[in-house]
Amino acid sequence: MSPAVTIAQFLSAHNKVRAKHSLPSLTWSNNLANYAKWYAEKRRGDCKLIHSVLNYGENMFWGMGTRWKPSDAVAAWAVQESYYNYRTNTCMRNKECLHYTQLVWRKTSKVGCAKIKCNSGDTLIICEYDPHGNVIGQRPY
Repeated sequence: MSPAVTIAQFLSAHNKVRAKHSLPSLTWSNNLANYAKWYAEKRRGDCKLIHSVLNYGENMFWGMGTRWKPSDAVAAWAVQESYYNYRTNTCMRNKECLHYTQLVWRKTSKVGCAKIKCNSGDTLIICEYDPHGNVIGQRPY
């Protein structure tokens, strides 16, 4: 698959979720994509979902095998919407929703992602967001 098609797939999947809340579309950042690729390469050996340390928002996805598409990763993050309570601005007890809130963070304007095949034969997808979301005390939208 060409890089342009992959970029379009990542952007389309992200912006479809954001459109549900009338949020501005994200634009692609080669700088963020290069960082995501660099960090994914560091995880190639173990394919672990260990976050990097730069001041970006970051969503990570692991899938067994190589059949995973950009839209699969975004869908996995978006499904967490059901665990997010907008009124209290919290995740449901014992549930994860911060991938979703990063995805729909209003102030985030740029995204860059990378998809690699780990040494295990599994897929790792990492997306970086700027400016980052999940600011304590603020709502995503």
